[in-house]
Amino acid sequence: MNLIQTNLETMFNPEIIAVIGASDNPAKLGFHVMKSLNNEDFSGKIIPLNPGSPEIWGLKAYPSITDYADRIDLAIVVVPAKLVPVVFTECVEKGVKGIVLITAGFKEIDDPSGAKLHKKIADIVDPARIPVIGPNTFGMINFHANLNASFTPEFSLLKKGKIALVSQSGGISHLLGFLAMRTDARFSKIIGLGNRLNVDFAEIIDYLMNDSDTNMIMLYMEGIDNPMQFIETVKKHGNKKPVIIYKTGSSEKGDQAAKSHTGSMAGKHEIYEGAFGQAGILVMDDAESLLDTAKAFASSEIPEGPGVAVLSGQAGPGLAACDVCEACGLKIVSFGRHTQQNINEYLPPLALRTNPVDMGPAWYNASAQSGIIRAAMNDSNVDAILLLIMFASANANLLRKLSEFLAKFKQSKPIISCILAPPGVWDDDIRRLEEAGVLVNYPTPEQAARALANLVKYRSIQFDIKTDAKG
Repeated sequence: MNLIQTNLETMFNPEIIAVIGASDNPAKLGFHVMKSLNNEDFSGKIIPLNPGSPEIWGLKAYPSITDYADRIDLAIVVVPAKLVPVVFTECVEKGVKGIVLITAGFKEIDDPSGAKLHKKIADIVDPARIPVIGPNTFGMINFHANLNASFTPEFSLLKKGKIALVSQSGGISHLLGFLAMRTDARFSKIIGLGNRLNVDFAEIIDYLMNDSDTNMIMLYMEGIDNPMQFIETVKKHGNKKPVIIYKTGSSEKGDQAAKSHTGSMAGKHEIYEGAFGQAGILVMDDAESLLDTAKAFASSEIPEGPGVAVLSGQAGPGLAACDVCEACGLKIVSFGRHTQQNINEYLPPLALRTNPVDMGPAWYNASAQSGIIRAAMNDSNVDAILLLIMFASANANLLRKLSEFLAKFKQSKPIISCILAPPGVWDDDIRRLEEAGVLVNYPTPEQAARALANLVKYRSIQFDIKTDAKG
């Protein structure tokens, strides 16, 4: 492990943090950084630095980092851009292991002075091999270390999990984070790369591929200075962990805006997509699909093939899911003779008993529904199950009765579901099933079907890469 990677490890797991530009004033970003750090679960030490305040947030404050006697693992910098060179010089002298540079005003601005300042500060920290996340970033979070090194305290409300999000946009990070609170997606880390002084996608991919808390990586990208380095880094790790990406800038205006926002060329969208595919990266079309697919990867096995059984408590949701399945390359397979005979025993002749299966006539009968799911699960043609159950008063106790049965399978074949009820009815049951790894749940049948299709598409991409390598 090189020095940058070693320092990144310390940076994401610091024991002593300095906030340079800390403040008690809610109008200052330094206030919100202190608020984010001051949560009861973080066990490290927080050192506020501000020459104008002897005490901040009830903690002793120091004029500068050189006035603090002990070591500093991580420095979070929230001072005006013109002061950053002096601060960085002091960080180098102090032996700081990593820096989060929230300050903006570097190469992303139109004025050429921004690019000059960007280079100046890079020349200070690069010889010392100090990794810098930023500039112009909201920060970063390591949920497994209870570390919120950002200006958004609300990120601490998210739950620990296995998804790592790496984003060039603070706005997209917030969008995905707030959506995750509604869908119960769970993160290992959220990293705002900002304008990438010396930590770019490649360096973070290298780090996350060896991070035991992360089992899948999702990326939001606008532009990148060295795309080949990024592609080669992903290829180097093979399919050790799935990588999925949402890249904006496909329109002319989007391309121009991406260049302005990131200070990098966005480039031809179709060229990027081709390169991503060759590296085994799965490309998403929107933020919702990015998060939905990440959640599936984090909690489900990848199906062995495209064969799917659609089992629905009501006919309509099943038909909606089938449309998406067929459009996305999944196969609504025919059941084997023995499977079909078993299902026929649980449903009347007028019901849809072939795939998709309308379990509506048995919607209050947990034993019958369990039998149907078991039959489909044991069918050799079926690689995964889409389970769709909408609440009605007659089936109020259904999910609780199904839970024990579903837990026994523990996704021996992936179960992707849309199980939906009014708020407060099935919420706890669904949460327990997801936490136990029994299924992955979505708000609509279409979202569930697309997430499953992306799991299958990823397997297909990996298969094509291995075939090309052999050929």
